Amino acid sequence: MNALLATILACLAGGVLAILAAAGTLALRPSRIARLVSFAVGALLGAVFLELLPHALERGSVDSVMITVLCGLLAFFLLEKLVLWRHSHGEQASDANASEKTGAHAHHVPVHEGGRSGLMILIGNSVHNICDGIVIAASFLSSPALGVATTLAIVAHAIPQQVGDFAVLLVSGFSRSKAFAYNITTGLATLAGGLAGYFFLAQMQELLPTVLALAGASLLYVSVADLIPALHRHPQPVETAKQLVLMGLGIAIIAGVHVLLER
Repeated sequence: MNALLATILACLAGGVLAILAAAGTLALRPSRIARLVSFAVGALLGAVFLELLPHALERGSVDSVMITVLCGLLAFFLLEKLVLWRHSHGEQASDANASEKTGAHAHHVPVHEGGRSGLMILIGNSVHNICDGIVIAASFLSSPALGVATTLAIVAHAIPQQVGDFAVLLVSGFSRSKAFAYNITTGLATLAGGLAGYFFLAQMQELLPTVLALAGASLLYVSVADLIPALHRHPQPVETAKQLVLMGLGIAIIAGVHVLLER
């Protein structure tokens, strides 16, 4: 399978299929959805340290790759700060409107998870999915094993993220059918990003180490800044053990893909 076809199929899996899977998980209990977060952390960390960074270091110098990762982490931190600052002024009003629409505080969405409006969720998803598509394209241009591992990691963290976004849209006043349709549309942005990334990077192979390093920084930031803090809400020893097992499963799957496809 050539890199272009693999990129297209992976982008569809990373975008639209992740949304379909997320829609199916809405019927699950919150505790089961939380299990997906633990697995996603393992898959993301596995993709970063077993695939993305090693491939970036193979193609670029250690200094340039590490500096790129460091700058990427700081850039994602500032970007998230900008988004939070932009929406902090409207969060209380948005939450109040959502409570009035639902008629009860039981459906209130915490500020950390969804104080943003439904429109901003859709815009944010589109940008995020375009970036995911570029990461997938860069990965397949580097190697099939890296592409598959990266796609698995992206799908793993996209599902719990989409579950939260669905909830925000519903609270923001969207019907279930409209929320689903809009999310499918934003999922197609992954394919757009993948195609753009493929045709751009195919002509500029020297940029691959930088893109892979930035991709590693992106997935690393998502795992340690967004997902791991959510796991700390359940500090009980039994829950921690379950989290570690699921994180280990995510890492093991990425490692297994590496072994199978790199032979």
